[in-house]
Amino acid sequence: MNAKELDSKYIAGTYSRFPVVLTHGRGSLVYDEEGREYIDMGSGIAVNAFGIADSGWIGAVTAQLGKIQHGSNLYYTEPGALLAQQLCERTGFRKVFFANSGAEANECAIKCARKYAAGKYGAENRYKIVTLKNSFHGRTITTLAATGQDEYHRDFQPLTPGFLYAEANNCEALRELAGGDDSIAAIMFEPVQGEGGVLPLDKEFVQCIASICAERDILMICDEVQTGNGRSGTLYAYMQFGIVPDIMTTAKGLGGGLPIGACLMGEKVKDTMTPGSHGSTFGGNPAVCAGALNILSRIDDKLLAEVRAKSEYIVNELKAAPGVESVDGMGLMLGVKTAKPVGDVVAACRENGVLALTAHGKLRLLPALNIPMELVEKAVAAIKAACAV
Repeated sequence: MNAKELDSKYIAGTYSRFPVVLTHGRGSLVYDEEGREYIDMGSGIAVNAFGIADSGWIGAVTAQLGKIQHGSNLYYTEPGALLAQQLCERTGFRKVFFANSGAEANECAIKCARKYAAGKYGAENRYKIVTLKNSFHGRTITTLAATGQDEYHRDFQPLTPGFLYAEANNCEALRELAGGDDSIAAIMFEPVQGEGGVLPLDKEFVQCIASICAERDILMICDEVQTGNGRSGTLYAYMQFGIVPDIMTTAKGLGGGLPIGACLMGEKVKDTMTPGSHGSTFGGNPAVCAGALNILSRIDDKLLAEVRAKSEYIVNELKAAPGVESVDGMGLMLGVKTAKPVGDVVAACRENGVLALTAHGKLRLLPALNIPMELVEKAVAAIKAACAV
């Protein structure tokens, strides 16, 4: 049996896969089993920050594999400590918990917020988390509960209780929801609602969240699982909103292709998580952290400027293209509303040699941060052709 047949027979049917078997690649070019070349405009759903088979990342990971690939969190290892140091020094957060995914990072954030509130106000008095409608925070039972989309809740009831949902970009409604409820521990949001259609929050609304949190001693949790690590055009997207969260989560691009999640804790909550209050067998794995350290160290001002420039080019070109109704997003995290059904557009892109994704009925573009400009131009031309009515 070939890979598709083996997958169908032995792997749980949780994914609607595109009809492509990827075998290898380099940078932003990938190849299928028939040797066909594609420009990768998805980067593993924002994971492969520097593309496929990046030599610097491979070198960092393999060098660590030759030392110790896993030690457990019962012992100290250097890569995780160095990665935590760089994360804290570049953001101002004070402590980091390492997990394996964005959902796990968000689980830690929720636990941290509830533990902080329980210690200060009593567990029965302050435990609710406000999230936004149309949000997405993960697929565990608790992060599904945090996700403000009913379609993800079906078949999994009862979900973890204690979550309230507010309308995005509506400060008045948020104040009404949070203003009279003393049991709210935190407000959690994505700067750009990724799975919800690549929709950035308004700056004024994010600052409204910050104001409410400050007034009522409510913790502010910023979910940067997808927007983080240069994807937005700044190191983290919250830096564009004039706010400083109490807790920030990230994952995806931080690992460069290996699984990692991180929950960053600010001054107010830096000592909340104590021995035994949380843990992860593989969290902080030295080989993964060595790769992540290599990735993070290369996200500098020059690269971020290039991300913003490529974003501007893609947005300007597609906004003016026939068959494109709108372009939303931030940096190299873009959602394109097309006149034609998005499934047809994705299929046409694939035929034109471009791999693109979808999100909530839109074409979603998440190329590697260092994708060469000539490939951007070639991909945009193919996308235009696919969108044309």
